[in-house]
Formats: sequence, C-alpha cells, structure tokens
Amino acid sequence: AELEDAAISHPQVAEVAVVSKADPIKGESIIVFALLKEGSTPSVSLKKEVTDHMRRMVGPIATPDEIYFVSKLPKTRSGKIMRRVLKAVANDATIGDLTTLEDEASVEEIVRACQELKKAEE
Repeated sequence: AELEDAAISHPQVAEVAVVSKADPIKGESIIVFALLKEGSTPSVSLKKEVTDHMRRMVGPIATPDEIYFVSKLPKTRSGKIMRRVLKAVANDATIGDLTTLEDEASVEEIVRACQELKKAEE
C-alpha cells in the first residue's frame, strides 16, 4: 500500500497497482502497473520520474524494477484491481480463474506489455 501511495502521488499517475516478482538475487522485485492521467504520455523519462518520485517518498527500497504504463488495469465487476492477475503475469505463472474479471482486454494488454519488454531484453 505504501508503494502504491507513493506512485499514485505522482502528478501524472491516475491509478496504480504494485506487485512483486520473483528475483533470483533479491528474492523479490517491485513491478508497477500504472494508468496515466489524461494528457500524459508514456516515456522512458516518465518512468525515471515516477521511480525517482517513489524513492523520494519511501526511500531507496522503493525502487521499482519495472514500470508498465497501461490503458486499463484488470478489475472485478465491483471495481477492485485484480492484483493476483498482475502478479501471475509478471511471474509467468498461470493466471487462473477470471470469472469475476470485468474486461478481458486489460489482461491481454498487460500480457503483451510484459512480453514486449522480455523481447527487448533478449
């Protein structure tokens, strides 16, 4: 919650979900999925800005390993962010039951964003 509060306090971030990803060196790494406010454009410099903002708010421990800018987050029909889905995608795990998911396109976008980053790193 503290990491999400730090990320969402950035003036260009509208909504955010933070999950952990297994890391062979650190144990866990921080992954941020952020929905930007209208008029904001995703960029490498904005990722750095959000990272620096989180570090200032919480400390160096709050340095995200990756920030994904997405147009929507997976939510239940009651409006709760499905963090388990985000964590499963980030960790290449089985997503599981999506019967309460409001919009499947949100999951598809997140899967695509994670795959694009992996391809870029190869």
